Amino acid sequence: MTSPLPASDRAADLALLRETAEAVGALLKARFGTILDVRSKGAAGPVTDVDIAANDLIRERLLAARPDYGWLSEEGPDDPRRATATRTFIVDPLDGTRSFIDKTADFCTAIAIVEHGRPVVGAIVAPLHEHTFDGAEGLGARLNGHPIAISEPKQIEGIRVSARPSAFASVKWRTPWPRMDVEHRPAIAYRGALTAAGGYDALISFGPKWEWDIAASAAIALAAGATITDIAGHEIVFNAPGASANGLVIAGATLHPLLMERITAMRPRDKGETS
Repeated sequence: MTSPLPASDRAADLALLRETAEAVGALLKARFGTILDVRSKGAAGPVTDVDIAANDLIRERLLAARPDYGWLSEEGPDDPRRATATRTFIVDPLDGTRSFIDKTADFCTAIAIVEHGRPVVGAIVAPLHEHTFDGAEGLGARLNGHPIAISEPKQIEGIRVSARPSAFASVKWRTPWPRMDVEHRPAIAYRGALTAAGGYDALISFGPKWEWDIAASAAIALAAGATITDIAGHEIVFNAPGASANGLVIAGATLHPLLMERITAMRPRDKGETS
């Protein structure tokens, strides 16, 4: 088992993740619009040869540099060594595979380091949007090298939310939500990073989420000053055996409890709502 990483050394891991994500972003951009080998993973959706190539590139770079770190990726078997590793890479080599196949821009690569269950370093590259997000505990968060911070609205009325509009329009809510600008787009990792940068005031996902979908944006959002929980208001412990979370809520310190008050008190009876 590795020892806790000194905060002063966190920058080396951040640089490793950012450089690796940028290399994968270049690969995704080069393959965008080309002929793909597409297969189905059943309920997990499609996977392409580009997903696998991106995964292999990330794994080769990261584990060569940090061989004692654990490994968890959407595209590959679970590595049992992560159960005893203090730090684990959590990777989605291509979040938004359907967008990539459909030749739309909302896809990204997302890489995180989790330490003692907490996402402490993250990097996300959305190559067609030319967005590189990165952040680390104690070092802040950036978009294309410029510092970013979570927005801090003081009320729910009028906020911009990344979620499925249908989740709030449901008649199953006992009290209607205030007026909000609710927008859904593919690739939750990218949406989480945009929220960290203030592009959205909050992200709410009512459905279960795999850790590789949310770990990198959680690390970046935490570094940007966000509060992050599942939809029950509990802290998400990453690198868990099941590698999933009970939804996701990202918002500023003032807005988050206002959202949770509504979510926990007025949760829809139909748990089938997802976002």
